[in-house]
Amino acid sequence: MPRWLRFVLPVLAAVGTAVGLTVVSTPAYAASLTTVSSFGSNPGNLAMYSYRPDGLPANAPLVVAMHGCTQNATDYFTNAGWRKYADLWRFALVLPEQKSANNSSSCFNWFETGDTARGSGEALSVKQMVDYAATNYQVDRGRVYVTGLSAGAAMTAVMLATYPDVFAGGAIMAGIPYRCATSTTSAFSCMNPGVDKTPAAWGDLVRNAYSGYTGARPRVSIWHGTSDTTVAPANATELRDQWTNVLGVSQTPTSTASLPGGTSLSNYGDKVKVYLVQGMTHATPVDPGSATEQCGTAGTYYKDTICSSYYQARDWGLDGGVVNPTGSPTASPSATPSATPSSTPSAGPCVRASNYAHVTAGRAHQSGGYVYANGSNQAMGLYNVFTTHGLQQTGPNFYVVADTAC
Repeated sequence: MPRWLRFVLPVLAAVGTAVGLTVVSTPAYAASLTTVSSFGSNPGNLAMYSYRPDGLPANAPLVVAMHGCTQNATDYFTNAGWRKYADLWRFALVLPEQKSANNSSSCFNWFETGDTARGSGEALSVKQMVDYAATNYQVDRGRVYVTGLSAGAAMTAVMLATYPDVFAGGAIMAGIPYRCATSTTSAFSCMNPGVDKTPAAWGDLVRNAYSGYTGARPRVSIWHGTSDTTVAPANATELRDQWTNVLGVSQTPTSTASLPGGTSLSNYGDKVKVYLVQGMTHATPVDPGSATEQCGTAGTYYKDTICSSYYQARDWGLDGGVVNPTGSPTASPSATPSATPSSTPSAGPCVRASNYAHVTAGRAHQSGGYVYANGSNQAMGLYNVFTTHGLQQTGPNFYVVADTAC
């Protein structure tokens, strides 16, 4: 920075205070949601959108996020909260989009056998999007995750079943077990009232999706509103039965917790989690606000309850190693996780200051006009005296953003 600017910036801040101005800083984003026109043979005829935040490092994680019926990629990108954490913790996003030519309601065809089998249809199109991102964005193939709402959630179950070798984890938001339906007619019965099968019968459907596979399988999170009349909450139970059976754990939870927004969490070992949001209808859970644990925009199919993207990103370790507020896989199975999320682990000093002050004090660094926390490399926005953040030290020259703790 030029020497004259080091003196001018603090003066500008002082002048603003003196004349009673309130400066509200909104980080500027150079990155944007981008259409990828060619990513493979695309047998499912889907559209691909991607988002790479500024400063995306090599070997970053990747999250595939799929919209629900009547929605599109831009809608889900804008409102579900994933962009906030991609910017904050620097991971890439891929957002598949259904075309009305394939489904009049823009639903992913989770009930068509040709679209839900390994190596064909929409399932293969989504897998090709992951391959494209791995090759062109240099994302870490060992840290690829998938999530979605409603039809996108049912398609999430499809991807976890057909490509367990591709995904490390998945989050199913108001979804349906894999291969519950094999036609449009049976799809409605699966949605409501739901279909009851034994855990073994559900599990066999997944195992048959990639017959003979013996490798590691992804961890699964299941989110559902208790007042969902579009996809009955019974599907959360059937999904639990399906994935606990596939992953070899009991249908009895090993621990439970109460979370914000009337949300209950049941842990099944460290492999399956079930989040039930009391009173929520058919929606992605969001919690609009500026705190680290808040995200999203309330509206149709986005209900103001709890920021599911925050909890899911942290459960997948996308926050750079900050302790998971719902309990880490290494925690004692008998322990009940805290109901109150913590923005950072208990460690060193917690300091709130401007981005300029953080860089000057050696807690953060700037690159290309943007500031990143030392160690965690979490994005903090523009390099100026107006943008402020809390930073907490969690190790030698290692800081994490702690806006609610400082």
